[in-house]
Amino acid sequence: MPELPEVEAARRAVEENCLGKKIKKAVIANDPKVVDGVTPSDFEAALLGKTVIAAHRKGKNLWLQLDSPPFPSFQFGMAGAIYIKGVAVTTYKRSAVKDTDDWPSKYSKFFVELDDGLELSFTDKRRFAKVRFLPDPAAVPPISELGPDALLEPMTIDEFIDSLSKKKTAIKALLLDQSYMAGIGNWIADEVLYQARIHPLQIAASLSKENCATLHKCINEVIEKAIQVGADSSQFPKNWIFHSREKKSKASVDGKKIDFINAGGRTTAYVPELQKLIGNQAAKALGEPKKRTTKRKGGGNGDNDDIDEPADEKEIIGSEKLKKGPKPRGRGKKPTVKTKPNDNDDNESDDDNADGGGGAADDSDDSEVQRKNTEKATTNKRAKTEKTTKKKEVTTRQKSKKAEKKAK
Repeated sequence: MPELPEVEAARRAVEENCLGKKIKKAVIANDPKVVDGVTPSDFEAALLGKTVIAAHRKGKNLWLQLDSPPFPSFQFGMAGAIYIKGVAVTTYKRSAVKDTDDWPSKYSKFFVELDDGLELSFTDKRRFAKVRFLPDPAAVPPISELGPDALLEPMTIDEFIDSLSKKKTAIKALLLDQSYMAGIGNWIADEVLYQARIHPLQIAASLSKENCATLHKCINEVIEKAIQVGADSSQFPKNWIFHSREKKSKASVDGKKIDFINAGGRTTAYVPELQKLIGNQAAKALGEPKKRTTKRKGGGNGDNDDIDEPADEKEIIGSEKLKKGPKPRGRGKKPTVKTKPNDNDDNESDDDNADGGGGAADDSDDSEVQRKNTEKATTNKRAKTEKTTKKKEVTTRQKSKKAEKKAK
């Protein structure tokens, strides 16, 4: 999944190879789900003859500054990726386009050829990304709603400690909230919490100053290291939980077992032996049964990843306002799982419902079990009542017969 390091690697590749060059050809996909608010023909016409001046990024968003507005912007979603022909740009599992594919790829949503022959393409296999053409991308949503960028605008330790002390939400959910800090996604959140030895469900305000300072340090170190190696995950330190978080069964790091829970609406990898709940939460956890995350599998092309990420940042901006904890149990109707049709071009599942709703699914299952148990109890009670009634009727008839014989 593209997070801050992956998008920054793409930005740097554009900066190193495309600045000062004029666009002589443009091809925009006829895909209104991805290309938002402008027709392909208008987009193409407005790009021709423009010069690429700069490449900017905030959080997981990238935009190209041309010699005059409007500017193309890219919200990477689940599988958005920048490709430059002949240039190595970091790819990731869900975005990878095969070298044997046609160029530009059939997944290309934005393609330009520059005046020196260099070709750039933004692809999106899963169609969760957004490509826009805006006068000032930073001045409008989603970029205008983002919090400080985790790399470019880092909080000081004191600012970080003070901000956490006011947040009464789980630390993992807070880190995923793009209005709090932009650029951190699921894998970075899991990594920094593991490195800081903090439980993903620990309430932010309950963390000690030492915990906060350690987490602040880990956020900076993980992001800086990932960017240093060009977001090439094969070069991430071997002791990172990153390398084991997708193994699911029998996953471990440094010989310690990795467990998976739902935190912040996402499948979350953590090491129970090292990341323990503290304070009141620790005492409360002792009396509660363990809840597992319910998962669904990914789409086509042999991709069996567990899909539990949001389609875009809108789903997690302001996530602190989401309801905390499980839904009330009762005899409610089990929610219907909605799915959208497959991409007609690639026959791959869009997984539009991929928002990591494991907790809700667990609660639904519990409600269903409770409903069945209630129905069973009602049936048994009814049968018992009927049996008792029949027994009374038999006894009454027998007494009547005896009374008649005695009268005779």
